[in-house]
Amino acid sequence: MQFDIQDQAAGLRRLLSRSTSRVVTVVGARDGLGSTSIVVNLAAVLAGAGKDVLVLDENLSHDNVANTLALKSRYDLLNVVRGDKTLQDVMLRGTQGVRVLPVARAMQSLPTLDVAQRECLLESLSAASKDMDVVLVDAARDGHSVCASLSGDEPLLLVLNATASGITESYALLKQMAMHNGRQAFDIVVNKVGSEREALAIFDNMSLVARVHLQVRLEYLGYIPVDEKLKRATQLCRPVIEAFPAAPSSYAMREVAQGLMRVPSAVEEGHDVLGSVMQRVMRQARPANNRAATIP
Repeated sequence: MQFDIQDQAAGLRRLLSRSTSRVVTVVGARDGLGSTSIVVNLAAVLAGAGKDVLVLDENLSHDNVANTLALKSRYDLLNVVRGDKTLQDVMLRGTQGVRVLPVARAMQSLPTLDVAQRECLLESLSAASKDMDVVLVDAARDGHSVCASLSGDEPLLLVLNATASGITESYALLKQMAMHNGRQAFDIVVNKVGSEREALAIFDNMSLVARVHLQVRLEYLGYIPVDEKLKRATQLCRPVIEAFPAAPSSYAMREVAQGLMRVPSAVEEGHDVLGSVMQRVMRQARPANNRAATIP
């Protein structure tokens, strides 16, 4: 198994050496389907391969990136936008130097921000992502993600849970994003399955339905097996690839990371890593007419 781990790491380094900066949004239909766990572990895999990684944490729930890694998040991007704190004050540091920026309240407040605050938000995102190799977005769940709805052609990774309810809810989210956001392609990871055969059967069924009824293309990036070591690592507030590098789920996370790095980047070389997304944020945001609506 040790040889396999080293071989995976070498392959990932080769892929990353050829890649430009990219933004990848990871979304799940609801809490409990595993999207945050996948973000945490993908970030650790990429950082372990020598890349600078930023995670934008768009979730206010307890099961967000900051809490999963036992990071103390006293402030967030909205404090920066309001002028209460600096970007350095709110940026969190996770395992292997992964940076975590809590952005949930700021994204929810977009419709209420004035011109100066919008400019501050965009400048802060630009500064945070400067020199980053990969930006992973842990998108807000229940279909309420600003980042996912504005992701454009950048890779969007949908975490598909293998339960009946998980499949139904994931398809509903896929349909919503296809119909309301014009999304035509999704990358899929099947989570919490017993084998790759089971994962491929679930993916093939979903892919066929999406193609026939939504004219949407799905790409299979891999699966995460049911693994007690992954559960234990979560209890320890650590990525499984760090706590149990030889665990089946660790191997699977590396496979998904390699698949993700093969996805063509929509960000042209020489542009800011969040450039195209930020332009859509600018168009989405409007100055506030009602100050009372601002999130406290």
